[in-house]
Amino acid sequence: QVELAESGGGLVQEGDSLRLSCAASGGPFRNYAVGWFRQAPGKEREFVAGTWWSESTTYYAESVKGRFTIARDNDKNMAYLYMNRLKSEDTAVYYCAAGSWPRRSPDEYDYWGQGTQVTVSS
Repeated sequence: QVELAESGGGLVQEGDSLRLSCAASGGPFRNYAVGWFRQAPGKEREFVAGTWWSESTTYYAESVKGRFTIARDNDKNMAYLYMNRLKSEDTAVYYCAAGSWPRRSPDEYDYWGQGTQVTVSS
């Protein structure tokens, strides 16, 4: 059992940067792939970024590629999402998730945090 808790969201302006953090506890975090998802009002939860336990390979949604970076520190049981050049369309609740594979479907993940709100004003 892994418990996840996101932090770092907030209200920013277009072009700003944010770092989201995901703190893991209760289980062998380093054994899991990590994904970041987001959900805007009235929309389905969508994949943002994912990585294996070793960060050997990372995956990104096309909409964030080149602007967002996923990272993790297994020694600290932490995962991060660095978000640069934020756009108004990035506004959503952001979730981190842990699972066996860093895939794009939310169904592939076993554990989820509560989410953190990111609002980008234009």
